[in-house]
Amino acid sequence: MKTLSIINLKGGVAKTISTATMAYILAAERGYRVLMIDNDKQGNLSKMYDLHSYDHKGTDSLMTERSPIMTALIRHTDYAGLDIITSNMTLINANLTVQMDQRRPQHDRFKKTLSRIADQYDFCLIDNAPDINISTVNALVASDYVMIPVTIDDFALDGLSELAEQIENTREDMNPELNSLGCFVTQYVGGDAADRQGAELLLRKGYPVFYTRIRRTDKVKPATFQRQPVPVYSTRCAAALDYRKLVTEFLKRIENEEQ
Repeated sequence: MKTLSIINLKGGVAKTISTATMAYILAAERGYRVLMIDNDKQGNLSKMYDLHSYDHKGTDSLMTERSPIMTALIRHTDYAGLDIITSNMTLINANLTVQMDQRRPQHDRFKKTLSRIADQYDFCLIDNAPDINISTVNALVASDYVMIPVTIDDFALDGLSELAEQIENTREDMNPELNSLGCFVTQYVGGDAADRQGAELLLRKGYPVFYTRIRRTDKVKPATFQRQPVPVYSTRCAAALDYRKLVTEFLKRIENEEQ
């Protein structure tokens, strides 16, 4: 199982939409077995698949239980081959509990637990909160790859240097296998000079950037209200087409990394 963290310290950059859409395409359209982990207390990824609840164990148990029963954590979506570990506000207390627990290592709880089910999935995609907390550190320690969604505006570079430093520290100290695949631009408007220049600025600043850019579309917002992945709600909209290209580029990049 290859694990991908999608993360940015800046909010509003389509982390959750990107995780939900890439996971759907990998499972429903490419035939891979995919597990999603909602690693954000807001639980938006869980809501995207209409599985947000306080009646089921989720990411909080992944953090706090020594040997969680995975069948109690993993929930099936409506799509074959696509499962999820959900999240809600209980993740706040779970993070605090882990930080106060000096009896067990704090940083590798995701990794140890996910290793038990690694043969059941081809990919695990983790949707991370826009901050660095102990569950985010756990996600990075458990991950093989990182992708960073960005929107082009005055604050596009905010937090990128700090995030890059956190990724590098994680690689050096806790997970030498962690590989940052780069940034990908979301909500892109091709006719907007600022969007074009912003993408070029990322390259000049030394950040690897995916060739695929996710175009802005009015289909994303209603898809969230319908609790459907974007390609299900509108299979031919610009964002759905672009995310398919992004998944292809992602698969090619990890294939090149493994050669």
